[in-house]
Amino acid sequence: MTLYILCFILLMVGLWGVLTRRNLIKIIIALSVMQYSINLFFILIGYIKGGAAPILRSDAALTTYVDPLPQAMILTVIVIGLATTALLLSIAIKLYKKHNTFDVNQINLLKG
Repeated sequence: MTLYILCFILLMVGLWGVLTRRNLIKIIIALSVMQYSINLFFILIGYIKGGAAPILRSDAALTTYVDPLPQAMILTVIVIGLATTALLLSIAIKLYKKHNTFDVNQINLLKG
């Protein structure tokens, strides 16, 4: 139960970073922290204490297996998150080249 609470705290830290920071790079890092807290939560859901890897053998006794589906899904989510982070960083760099700042408030004032 403690690990689930820590995942929630990590999610709230990321949300706090998104809501309070005005620097684009810090906002992107906070979004990544939120994403990894959710990834950790899904990995924890699939974990079974004392569970074995789901490899079936003919000589194996009946045992409890760990569900491999959350792990496979999280591998896909990590790749998609990496691509999304790269896209956000490239947009932030283009905005910096155009407006010479990463500050969201200054970029918002420079419309046009």
